[in-house]
This record gives sequence, C-alpha cells and structure tokens, in this order.
Amino acid sequence: MIMRHRFFSLLLAGTTCLSLAQGAEVDFMTQIKPLFEGACIHCHNPEKAAKEGAEYDMSTQKAAFAGGESYGSDVIVPKDGNDSPVYWMTTIHLDDPDDSEAMPPKKPLNEYQQNLIKDWIDQGAKWPEGVVLDEKPRVTFQNVRQLFLKGGPYKAKDIALLRLWAEQGADWPAGVTLGGKKSADGKEELGDNLSLVKNMREAILANSPEKSEEEMKEYTASIPKTGVKFEMVPIKGGEFLMGSPESEDGRLEDEGPQHTVKVDPFWMGKFEVTWNMYEPFMITGVARNKDGSPENIPADSEPVDIISSPTTPYTEMSFGMGTDGYPAICMTQHAANKFCQWLSAQTGHYYRLPTEAEWEYACRAGTSGPFSCPEGDLAEYAVMDPEQVRVGYEKVGTKKPNPWGLYDMHGNVMEWTLDQYIADAYSKRTGVVENPLEMPTTLYPRVAKGGSWYDPPEYLRSAARSPSDENWKVQDPQLPKSIWYHTDAHWLGFRVVRPLKIPEDQVMHDIWNMGRNGD
Repeated sequence: MIMRHRFFSLLLAGTTCLSLAQGAEVDFMTQIKPLFEGACIHCHNPEKAAKEGAEYDMSTQKAAFAGGESYGSDVIVPKDGNDSPVYWMTTIHLDDPDDSEAMPPKKPLNEYQQNLIKDWIDQGAKWPEGVVLDEKPRVTFQNVRQLFLKGGPYKAKDIALLRLWAEQGADWPAGVTLGGKKSADGKEELGDNLSLVKNMREAILANSPEKSEEEMKEYTASIPKTGVKFEMVPIKGGEFLMGSPESEDGRLEDEGPQHTVKVDPFWMGKFEVTWNMYEPFMITGVARNKDGSPENIPADSEPVDIISSPTTPYTEMSFGMGTDGYPAICMTQHAANKFCQWLSAQTGHYYRLPTEAEWEYACRAGTSGPFSCPEGDLAEYAVMDPEQVRVGYEKVGTKKPNPWGLYDMHGNVMEWTLDQYIADAYSKRTGVVENPLEMPTTLYPRVAKGGSWYDPPEYLRSAARSPSDENWKVQDPQLPKSIWYHTDAHWLGFRVVRPLKIPEDQVMHDIWNMGRNGD
C-alpha cells in the first residue's frame, strides 16, 4: 500500500498556484499537459506506440482519445473520470503496487495528481486543438528535496527543476518534513547539515594534537566501522612552480603559464582509496532517499550514521577488474567528498579531497620535469597503457613510489581534486599564490589529475589536467542522472588529504558538499 500524499501549495514564478478549489476549472495547458508530459509520454509516444505491448500514444488529442488495441477506444471518457482508464489506472497502486496495469508503473501519482486528471475528465476532457505533448523529466519530491534543504538563492537550473516539479503537481509524501528529527536533548535538528558538521568539528579539534609541521608524522589509521587500515604520509608545506613549460612534450595550453604557488602542510594518502575502504561507505544496507540521506534518523544517531551515502548501485561497480586491494572507481566528485566526511566522522580527523595545487605539489615531490621520476623509467612507477592494450587497473602500490613516498600518483586511476576546471585559470594568477582553489560553481567540468591505466604517458604528467564530463554518466539509465556514480569512468578514483590547519565549520561543510554545486 503506497503512502497517501498531501497537497503542497506552491507559488513559483512562471507557474500557476496549485490550489484546486472545489469545482474549479482544470486548465489543460498549465495543469494536465505538464503532468502527462512528465508521467506518461516517456512510454506513450508515437515511437513506442508502434511496438507491441505499448501501442497507446498520448502525444496528441486524436491519438489519446482513439486509445489502442489493449486499451480500447474508451480510454478517456469525457465527463466520466471513474470509467476512464487514464484516470483509474493511476489509482491501482493504492490496492496493489505490483499490478501490471498500474500507471505510471514505477513512480505512482499522488492523490492530488490523480484527482486533477479525474476532475479534468469530469469537466469534459478539454484538449486545445493542435497541442502536441513532448516528454519532460518526471520530477518528484526526492528530486527537489536537496534543493529545499540547501536553500536559495537558486541557480537557473535549480529553478527550472522546481518549476517542473510544481507544474507536475508538487509531489510531497505525507508526513515528510525537512531538517531531520530532534537530537536526544531535543534542541538540534538531525540531518546532513551544518549542525552535524559543527558537532563533528568539535571532535576533530579534540582529536588533532598536532599544531606544527614538526609534529607531523607518517601514520596508519583504521576505519572504526570496518577495521580497514589506511596510511597517511606527511607533506611539508612549501613553494613550487605549478604548470608546465612551453617546451614540455605533450603540454596543453591549459597548463600555463607556469606560476609560483605556496601550499600549507598536509597529510596525503600513501595509496589511492581502495574498494576495501570505499565499499562499506557505498553499500550500507540503510534505506536511503535518492539524495543519499537516511529515510529514518533516530534521535540517538551518531554523526557517521547521518551522513548521506550512495544509493545502492544497480551494477557491479568494479566491472570485473577486482576489488580486494584495488582502487575504487566510478564515483562522482560528490561521492568522493561525502566519503571524506564519512571517514572524518569515524576517525576524528578532517579528511577531504586535495586541491589541484596540493595534488600537483605532492605529485612533483620536489621535481620539476614532466614526471617525478626519470622519463625513461616511467613504467617502473606508473600503471599506464602506452600501447593501448591494457584492460584494467592494478592493485595499489604495485609500482615504485615517488620521492615523497606516494604510490600511483602517475597512472593506475585518475584522481579527483576539489577544483572547478577553468582552462585559463593560471593566466589570472600573479605573484606567489597561496593555497589556490577554484571553487566550483557548475557541476561540470571539475579537475582530475594523474592519468590512468587507460592512458598513454603524456596524460600522466604532473601538470596534466583532465576536465570531468557529463558523458562519464552516459550509460546511467536514470533521469535525472545519479549524483553518486560515473558509470563510464572506469579509470577514475581519488585519494584523501588531511590538512594540518583545521578550517571553520562552514568551510568544512562547503567542501564536503561542493560536489553538488550546479547540480
């Protein structure tokens, strides 16, 4: 039995208020057309109507009223909604969610949307002549929930999504409120929000005794929930020449001009994050909303249990290349960021992705050439594909480390950084630039570094920059696309850093959630 839905009234710029007074005239163009386009036309369009088992076309008035072989000619009976399959088939979910005749088959309409169709039919099923319906994305509450939690100001893309949601009936499950539940003391709202980060930061400050670079030592830590160990290498702060000289083989324009950058000290993962570390974050057995938030948050929940985690993948995400000791792949930058928060909540240390500058500084490890090793010896340090024949990655640490003890900085899997990819970013920097970070404002492109097992040597250079692309999700069948998985990026992973200086809670919150900026 599905949950009953309540009506949510929303007045959004460019849309009609969704209040349907008793006996009010239903407007086809502003109320029925958007609903049909989002919920019905994906299956009931001219192309699919020609196929066996999906012969009903709803794209035009003539086709919709004509019905089909399996539906008959009385699919819409003007002035009789109860006898019209276009209405009553949307209500079958209430009694039997698995009934094959229930429409739409996967995302039921709420009660308001159902009644809107019935009232339109009861009022004569008026359909303006010549109006043709086009498929639009189906927008439910789960698609917009994160926008409400984040709050405005909204970008144009956000407003367009909210407008579609409003036009399609403002789906909002009964009893659902935003902001989570009260904590044990009854004062704070529980949820993956700034309040959670404030609590986490207090624990991080208490568990971070190192105050100077001299106190930083290499260490091995365990993830409390799983016992999986990981190693962190201290990286002293300093200056380096970022980018590549014009004379470097394989150089692209976005790698210049070279400029002096100063970075603060930090620890960096000795290895790329492995499936052993990542999979327990990715597959939790917890019922989750599409944004990864838990469907239920008990008042006594620990921070690690509140942090958003990926929804269960619909395929095996290593794609048969191996998991035990191998680098995790195919995650979005958002997923990598949330893993860092998940790791921080358990260990009491502040982990995040490296900035592009931190990554290149650590990769170079005091060197200035194309690679941190002699170019002729690259095969001893990097898992790569110079002959275009390799079919997968290798376990982390199978090659030699760079001069600072970091493995696989060149090759194996390409690694996420925090930065927005801006092709001419370096040309706007003058003097000695301290801790640069191009804060993302759009979802694509973001910067990945290091090249991978799939790439030839020129893509593995210390200065090489790879912009992310929405085509990395081309096989994802969902609409909208998943915020957690890049199904086509079998060569993309990440490693973590832990800065010596602990930022304010708002900065931590922004960093851990920047992966959705512009989404």
